[in-house]
Amino acid sequence: MSIKFHNTLTRKLDEFVPLEEKTVKIYSCGPTVYDYAHIGNFRSYVFTDLLRRFLKYKGFKVIQVMNITDVDDKTIKRSQEQKVSLKEYTDRFTNAFFEDLKTLGIERADYYPRATEHINEMIDLIKRLDSAGYTYLSDGSVYFKISQFKEYGRLSRVDLANIKQGVRVDLDEYTKDDVKDFVLWKGKKEGEPFWDTPYGPGRPGWHIECSAMSMKYLGETFDIHTGGEDLIFPHHENEIAQSVAATGKPFVKYWLHCSHLIVEGEKMSKSKGNFFTLRDLINRGASSKAIRYLLLSTHYRKQLNFTKESLNAAHAAIDKLQNFYQVLLDHKPSNNSDEPFQKALTELLGFFDANLEDDLNISGCLGYLFDLMSETNRFMDSDILTQNNKNSLIQALHRIDSILNILKEPEKELPEEIKVLIGQREKARKDKDFKLADEIRQKLKEKSVLIEDTKEGIRWKILK
Repeated sequence: MSIKFHNTLTRKLDEFVPLEEKTVKIYSCGPTVYDYAHIGNFRSYVFTDLLRRFLKYKGFKVIQVMNITDVDDKTIKRSQEQKVSLKEYTDRFTNAFFEDLKTLGIERADYYPRATEHINEMIDLIKRLDSAGYTYLSDGSVYFKISQFKEYGRLSRVDLANIKQGVRVDLDEYTKDDVKDFVLWKGKKEGEPFWDTPYGPGRPGWHIECSAMSMKYLGETFDIHTGGEDLIFPHHENEIAQSVAATGKPFVKYWLHCSHLIVEGEKMSKSKGNFFTLRDLINRGASSKAIRYLLLSTHYRKQLNFTKESLNAAHAAIDKLQNFYQVLLDHKPSNNSDEPFQKALTELLGFFDANLEDDLNISGCLGYLFDLMSETNRFMDSDILTQNNKNSLIQALHRIDSILNILKEPEKELPEEIKVLIGQREKARKDKDFKLADEIRQKLKEKSVLIEDTKEGIRWKILK
């Protein structure tokens, strides 16, 4: 079965055929580092991580670029409010972003270009647009002339009748569906950082940053561009316009957009008290694996309603998967025939692959993963899971988790104090002093160690 993705550009499922046979080049819109990223941002980053991991799983070499927007209206305003340099301010939140990626188990992209370090590339791109007749200068700023680019609106389907000749916008973000000439280079303003260029002192507009940096690292045409659906217009539409106008070539083959995240049925808002960063949730006791599971468990093109109940369900799902993995590792195999289980395992893994190939149908994948757990439990309970079965399943789970990244390897060692308590509990049970055994078990739980008695012996796990 071929891989298919829903392409925003065509509005249909397109078969995925990369420009180079075994290499996929991806550009992902990254953070504007004016504050800590919120869970809505991370919904998009987890989706991109799922895409990257899946393509690697399928044998592709992936080259991914994610920009760091460290100069725009917001970063400048916040740094001025705190009376620190733009670099000092944005470095703080750039470092926090990388820490959060690690917390959520998101693989690092190959390049994280910062806007402030690619001014020359942006100016070179503006020069190309200037030479091709797509720009004009006004009040020290350079603007892109939308009326010159006849394909404008193909991605977003905006109504080009709304183009108002000569109306332009300087803001990095502006009203949806308000089609205006957008700024490429902003003339210097009092108190703002600036760079000296042939167009005068100033700073880049937001849209030019992504085109210049993506083309530097991936070439003038590349495979996939990802981002939240809120970026389709104007940001991605403007990226296409300025890139195609400059090069005369197609910019991106496949556009993949992630739907919004809402909280308890409402749009996130600090005024409503439903605005959460990743750090907020971790500080409230949520596990990073459960947050990751919840963020990826709904198909990326469907709206995700982040609720207390759904987070609790994600914790329960992670516990179930982790407990299953531990039981499997501890299971003493039988000497029965391998064939029935191997057939079931091959079939379920085939369904898993087929769902991911169908526009990353993660819901179907997770369904088959839990089916696999149920089938394995049936074999273990009947004492017919062989060593070959066990080895094959562990290998399969590692392959699956190379995409999902929701399992963790069990702890191999315990502190000496915990080992002593476990030994005391075992002695109490042998002496039939069950009251003392229960008291020690409770004491271990208070120390975040859960003890389970199984037919294979004692099993323990570390609680958060």
